[in-house]
Amino acid sequence: MKKVVLIFVFLVTGFLAFGQLKDSDDKGHGKKDSLVKDTLKLPFKIAEEERLSDEDLKDKKEGTYFTGEPDLSFDPEHGFGAGGELQLFYNGKRTDPFFAYTPYRSQIDLDAFYTTKSEREFELVWDIPYIFNSKWRLRGHVTYEVDPDYLFFGTTEKTLKPLSYYPGNDSTKGIVNNASFNDYSNNQVGSIANYNTFQQEEKSIDVTMERSWFQGKFRTLIGYEFASYLSSTPLNANSLLEQQAAAGLVTGFGASQTGLVQLGLIYDTRDLEDDPSKGSFAEITNEFSNAVFGSGFNYDRIFVHYNHYQRLLPSTFKKMVFAFRLGMGYTTSGAPFYEYLDQWTSEGDIDGLGGPQTLRGYTEDRFAAPVMALANVEMRCRFLQADFIEQHLSFYAVPFFDAGGVWDALYRIGYLNNLRFSEGPALQITWNEDTVLRFNYGFSPEGSQFYFSIGQIF
Repeated sequence: MKKVVLIFVFLVTGFLAFGQLKDSDDKGHGKKDSLVKDTLKLPFKIAEEERLSDEDLKDKKEGTYFTGEPDLSFDPEHGFGAGGELQLFYNGKRTDPFFAYTPYRSQIDLDAFYTTKSEREFELVWDIPYIFNSKWRLRGHVTYEVDPDYLFFGTTEKTLKPLSYYPGNDSTKGIVNNASFNDYSNNQVGSIANYNTFQQEEKSIDVTMERSWFQGKFRTLIGYEFASYLSSTPLNANSLLEQQAAAGLVTGFGASQTGLVQLGLIYDTRDLEDDPSKGSFAEITNEFSNAVFGSGFNYDRIFVHYNHYQRLLPSTFKKMVFAFRLGMGYTTSGAPFYEYLDQWTSEGDIDGLGGPQTLRGYTEDRFAAPVMALANVEMRCRFLQADFIEQHLSFYAVPFFDAGGVWDALYRIGYLNNLRFSEGPALQITWNEDTVLRFNYGFSPEGSQFYFSIGQIF
C-alpha cells in the first residue's frame, strides 16, 4: 500500500509540475530586461510589495536546476547522522510575468537521513505557487520517520524545572541541581537508563491548497493530513512516558492514528519567501482532529504567528536584514502527548520548544505544555558573494537571540517566570536565492548545541 501511495504521489506531482512548466512557457511573454516591471501582463494583479528586489531578481536563475547538499549532524541522543537533500526547482523564464513575484514556479524536495543510533527519515515535499497560472497554490508532503531516541520531559509546566541527577544514579551521593543536559543524560544509567527517551514511528501524507486574495497579500488555506500512523514505544519500563501513561496523565501511548482538517488565514508581503529582505508574514492556523476524519482523538489546535523583515542601512551595508518572529499556540485537552511537542504552520511544522527551530542551545522538545510561545531575533549580515560554476553563493554572519515559554492554561500566560532564553551565532550560506544552509551554535543555561539545517527557521 505504501508503495502504491508513493507512486501515485510521484505521478500526480510530476503531472502538476509539467503542467505548470508548460503553462508558464506557453503564456509567459514580455521584455527580456529582468529589472523591467511586467505587472500588466500578469493574468491578475499582484501587490508590488511581493516583487523581488532588483538585486535578488538579477541573481535569480532561469529554467530548471537542481541543488543538493549533504546533511551531517551529531548530538548525544542520535549519534552521528548522515543524509542528503535533493531539490528540483523550476523558475521559468525572465519573460514569464510571474518570474519577479515568486521564489520559483514549482519545487520538489527529496530528503533522506540516517544516524548511527538508527534514526531514519525519508520525505518528499512539493510546492507549486500560482498553479496553472491561477490564484491557487498546491503544497504537500509524504513522510516516513523512525526516531528511536525521541525525548519526552512531560506535557505540563513541570518541564520547566531545572535538570537534576544523582551521580551515577547513586542516591547516596549528593544531588546535582541546575545540571547541563549532557551531564544529566550521561548519569541516566541502570534503572533509569533512557528515562526521557522513547521510540516513535510516523507515516504521514498531507495536502493543502491556498487561494490568494487582495493582490496576493492574503491567502486562505484548507488541507487534510491523511491518517498519520504513529507508534510510541518506551525503551525502559521505568521511563517517564511509561509512568505517565500508566497513571492516565497522557494519551497516545503505543500505536495510534490521527486525521486532521487544516484551516488557515495568511497575510504575506515578503519579497522572497525563502530568504526575505523586507516585508511581513502573519498567519492563524487551526488543526481539527475528530473521529469523523479518521482520527483516534478529538482535539483542536490553534497557532498565531507573525514574522517581520527589515533591511537596515542599505547605503552602508550591501545587505543587512533585521528579522524577528513571534508565535503562540494552544492545544486543547484530549490531544495525544506528541501533539504538544510541535506546532503546525502553513509552511510546515515547528518543533517543540528547544532545538534548532525554537530555543537553540536547549535540547529538542525540552519544554512542552498546552500553551507554547516563542520569539526569535536575528541580524542577517551578508559579508561575501561569489559565483562558482554558474552558481551564486552569498555568505552571512547571523547573531541570534531566542526566547520561549510554556503554560498549562491560557490564563497563566502572565507568569513570566516560565520564559527561557538562549543565544548564539550562525553562519548562513544562500545558494541561488532558493536554498539556504544554516550552521547554528546555541548557548543556554543547560549547555550548548550545534545544528546544521536547511532553510531559514523563519
